[in-house]
Amino acid sequence: MQVTRVVLNSRPGNNGAPVAENFRLEEATLSADLADGDVLVRTLCLSVDPYMRCRMNEDTGVDYVTPWQLSECVDGGGVGVVESSRCGLCVEGDVVTSFNWPWQTRAVIKGSVLQKVDPKLVDGHLSYFLGAVGITGLTALLGVREKGHVTKGANQTMVVSGAAGACGSIAGQIGRLDGCVRVVGICGSDEKCRALVDDLGFSAAINYRQEDVPARLTECCPNGIDVYFDNVGGSISDAVITQMNSGSHVILCGQISQYNKDVPYPPPLSEETKETLRRKNITRERFTVLNYMNQAEAALCELSQRVQSGQINVLETVVNGIENMGDAFCSMMTGGNIGKQIIKISE
Repeated sequence: MQVTRVVLNSRPGNNGAPVAENFRLEEATLSADLADGDVLVRTLCLSVDPYMRCRMNEDTGVDYVTPWQLSECVDGGGVGVVESSRCGLCVEGDVVTSFNWPWQTRAVIKGSVLQKVDPKLVDGHLSYFLGAVGITGLTALLGVREKGHVTKGANQTMVVSGAAGACGSIAGQIGRLDGCVRVVGICGSDEKCRALVDDLGFSAAINYRQEDVPARLTECCPNGIDVYFDNVGGSISDAVITQMNSGSHVILCGQISQYNKDVPYPPPLSEETKETLRRKNITRERFTVLNYMNQAEAALCELSQRVQSGQINVLETVVNGIENMGDAFCSMMTGGNIGKQIIKISE
């Protein structure tokens, strides 16, 4: 059968912003003859995420994700439906997901790497398995729980950068539900600020492109900052850390402002910021969700319940068509999305 796939056409260079032309659309032929253990899947939805920028380099800079190879099909989070199977783990009609789903309209995948999911857990919103009730939600929930030290009744203030993105939008809601009395989001447009406050229950939001971030932080966080969920790094994070309280906690989730630069991960801090961390005894710990997968089942169950009950609201930006994968990826990297960026491949 004929399938359409996306391959890596070129690398942006270690200091370059990605462009849609780094990706190339190809037609390919897929054999319908399955080997033992194989599953033929039709792709429903694909995800694009900031960490993928590292996969565009020859060296990702981290040991837990591999680089994409030139002229080979790229992969990432995906959800689809089984069309035929020679694997005892799944049968025709099952909805399945994987962290390494090929960017193809259909694919043959080893059944052992697929995770069967129940559409009822997301009220039929299957894309949520790539976001709020998937690896993104896990990152937000377990990041806050493992590194944030949020305590009910402790009158804590949380700040989230990249707050209107897939992970930040969930992390702020978890912080509020877990007991933070004030949750402030930093994002890049007035529309995103409105979404954070009106739709997600943030106490306040700061548009870093238009506003004086240090001044607004002082205004929005009169008692200082106790927990910082950091998705962006750079000057925004320096401004937040300056106003953090003694004994507070930075959850180092991502550094999207630095991903196009040729620097190690996590990127180095300025001497001034290092001194602030030392002087105030602020913990700043890198969080990698893959180290906590023993907690995934219970955490996904909680996320599902909170989404279904309306305690967690989910924001998505949806684009249609595999031909738009490159554009969607580049848009996400420059903040064009509100919530999770999803590409719908088929019904």
